[in-house]
Amino acid sequence: MEWENQTILVEVFLKGLSGYPRLELLFYVLISVMYVVILLGNGTLILISILDSHLHTPMYFFLGNLSFLDICYTTTSIPTILVIFLSERKTISFSGCAMQMFLGLAMGTTECVLLGMMAFDRYVAICNPLRYSVIMSKASYVPMAAGSWIIGVVNSAVQTVCVVQLPFCRNNVINHFSCEILAVMKLACADISGNEFIMLVATTLFILTPLLLIIISYTLIIVSILKIRTSEGRSKVFSTCSAHLTVVIIFYGTILFMYMKPKAKETLNSDDLDATDKLISVFYAIITPMLNPLIYSLRNKDVKDAVKHLLRRKQFFYK
Repeated sequence: MEWENQTILVEVFLKGLSGYPRLELLFYVLISVMYVVILLGNGTLILISILDSHLHTPMYFFLGNLSFLDICYTTTSIPTILVIFLSERKTISFSGCAMQMFLGLAMGTTECVLLGMMAFDRYVAICNPLRYSVIMSKASYVPMAAGSWIIGVVNSAVQTVCVVQLPFCRNNVINHFSCEILAVMKLACADISGNEFIMLVATTLFILTPLLLIIISYTLIIVSILKIRTSEGRSKVFSTCSAHLTVVIIFYGTILFMYMKPKAKETLNSDDLDATDKLISVFYAIITPMLNPLIYSLRNKDVKDAVKHLLRRKQFFYK
């Protein structure tokens, strides 16, 4: 098929909430507050995981990585969204769009793999406690975390390169808040079935496989918990993984709904995007990273004690 009006794409128009200035102002205030909470909450978790010697364990090493990941993930998109809300020219250069797409996909993939690693850590801690220090030694959990980052970067690099090499038409409007890879692919004046196949393979390997690992790990954890005779013992053991399980449910529940719900009503070059998709996108990109430190601090006694200890040290320093 021959495509007309093929050109070099220089900039991209991010439609977002264009045409609703009052709503944009409301979202600007809300997202700004959420971003500050994300930076403070996740920054605090990183700080206490470094400063408190009691938290120098695989679980909190992974948690520190997750917090740093959330800061990086939101920083790739939120500043651009805030600028676009206040600017009359709601555009971003194509190179900037590609970079935002690369970083967002890299962070998202890394988080999926990292959550799988954290589930395995909880499985070993609960089901093989006597061998925990051997299996989850520093020689094991550091490469596991590093591998999560490497997988995210490599997956994102491959998919981003495949997308930016596509020919693009004069249509440069993305009905979204940021340069999400599926939205950018729809601007192409070419068959994107190859890109969709690559995305399907990547989704299976780096989203569904970690999810399968999480499901298997928690199935074995639940079986192990049910073998405990006392309700107090079951409650104590479950509390060690409840925070991570809550984060997994929120993260995967959102991402699976957003990317795997039926798309029958959409056409390849449609400018229509259901309002639910936009709201879910905001929830996935902003609210989930904001809730993570709150969930871990509220559901975890060690984190709460570490925060109190840090605050006492700060008060003593100022005195």
